[in-house]
Amino acid sequence: MSAELVQFALIVLKVGLVVALSPLFVPALVWLERKIVADMQHRIGPNRVGPYGVLQPFADAIKLFLKEDLTPAMADKFVFTLAPLLALVPAIMAFAAIPFGPAPFNVAADLNVALLFLLAMSSLNVYAIVLAGWSSNNKYSLLGGMRSSAQMISYELAMGLALVTVVMASGETSLSAIVEQQKDMQWNFLKFPLMFAFLVYFIAGIAETNRAPFDLPEAESELVAGFHTEYSSMKFALFFMAEYLNMVTVSAIATALFFGGWRGPLIDQMEPGLLRGVLGLVCFFSKAGAFLYFYMWARATWPRLRYDRLMKLGWTTLLPAALGLIVVNALVIAFEFAAPASTVINLLGVLTFVAMFVAAPRSRTRALQRTVRLVNPTSTARS
Repeated sequence: MSAELVQFALIVLKVGLVVALSPLFVPALVWLERKIVADMQHRIGPNRVGPYGVLQPFADAIKLFLKEDLTPAMADKFVFTLAPLLALVPAIMAFAAIPFGPAPFNVAADLNVALLFLLAMSSLNVYAIVLAGWSSNNKYSLLGGMRSSAQMISYELAMGLALVTVVMASGETSLSAIVEQQKDMQWNFLKFPLMFAFLVYFIAGIAETNRAPFDLPEAESELVAGFHTEYSSMKFALFFMAEYLNMVTVSAIATALFFGGWRGPLIDQMEPGLLRGVLGLVCFFSKAGAFLYFYMWARATWPRLRYDRLMKLGWTTLLPAALGLIVVNALVIAFEFAAPASTVINLLGVLTFVAMFVAAPRSRTRALQRTVRLVNPTSTARS
């Protein structure tokens, strides 16, 4: 058997494993989220189906399979069916370009433009949600889809610009090459002002995946269920699966770009082999799991933002911060600042970022007081 045929068979095997195993993330994450949120709220969570309720997500999946698949009479049936697939398929395809570990668990498709490919796959989710809302022929669904398009486009800009900083620092758009540059911690998110880029990226990533406190496209209290109001059975489940897979994708990209990917102090010193591959895989998913835990922590902690504040955060805070970060990073690279100097720049950037959040409520309070005085000059309203 020729080497080319073996290489082709290996790629097919990796792609097959990605397609087959990636949906298994969903029941595991659903169970973990329900348990973690229940623990934070002093509840028990799933505890009936299987030990500690671990079989509850599979019971829910069976229920969704057996429920009647309803399609509204006035809906565009083709687009109504296409939208859930358009949400799930790009979410699975994104895993093909993520380096989960060293050989033999390395990336399925080592693209030299992997970062652009991942951004393209995440952008397709906007079309799925907009088409779902439009094809349902329901005003609440349409409004949810329009909200989503505005929100996701806004936060995609900040997220993409934050990743430009990483490309500038590394000179690469391949995730495998960027992970390779972080060998022995010679290049990490402290050497260049990338700590700030990580904050911008991760906040925008939470909004991009429509997770709390940015889950406005499916605001249950305002829009019944948003863009998927008319969906049932497995069509609804596909949207649900796509959301959780996108969470894994955002966490995996953050791990690869900012925290060394599968690399670790002991793993870098080991000889290539199966043991090194397994340990690298464990290291990668441990780091990504920390970000997934933060997703669940945020859902149990922060209330949903009001829509105007959601858009203001994206356009007046994250986007200018990401643009300023590109300028700062260019100065760091051009003048070749030493690691301590770049770390100081990092910390100043983070403090500025926090100060913007602290100052925002006060500015809103002062604006409200000015408005009250204009309406009622005799008012003595206080914050």
